[in-house]
Amino acid sequence: MSNLVIKVADLPEEFPAIAAIRKSVFQEEQGVDPALEFDGKDEISQHLIAYLDQKAVGTTRIRYLDDKTAKIERLAVLSPARGQGIGKKIMIEALEVIANKNIPEVVIHAQEYVKVLYKKLDFVEEGEIFEEAGIPHVIMRKFFQLE
Repeated sequence: MSNLVIKVADLPEEFPAIAAIRKSVFQEEQGVDPALEFDGKDEISQHLIAYLDQKAVGTTRIRYLDDKTAKIERLAVLSPARGQGIGKKIMIEALEVIANKNIPEVVIHAQEYVKVLYKKLDFVEEGEIFEEAGIPHVIMRKFFQLE
C-alpha cells in the first residue's frame, strides 16, 4: 500500500473531510438518513482519519460511554480505497487509542456483513441481530487485559 497515515483527527479542521466520507458511505451508498448519521454525538467523540497519498479515505469515531467502556462507531472507507485493509488498520489504531486510556471494554454495533473483520480483531458477538438505520447489525464486544 502506498502512503497510508491514520491519526487522531484535529477538530474542527478535519471534520469536513470526516463528514464527507461518512456522507458518501452511509448516506449515498447505504441510504442512511442524515439525521441518524449525524446524531449530535460527534462533538463528544474522538475521531480518527485515514489518509492514503494525502487524500482522506477513511474514518471512525470513538465515544467514551463511561470510564470502563468505549464504543467505536461510524467506521467508513471510501469505495475506491476498499479492499486494502484500511478499515482493519483504522480499527487497530482505534483500539490502541482506547487501550492507552486504560479502558478495558470496547463495544460496537457491527453491520452484519462486516462482522468477520471484527472477529479477526477478537470481538465476540452478543445477542441477536437487530436493525439500525434499516441495516442488520449485531452487538460485538472486546475486552483488554490491562495491567
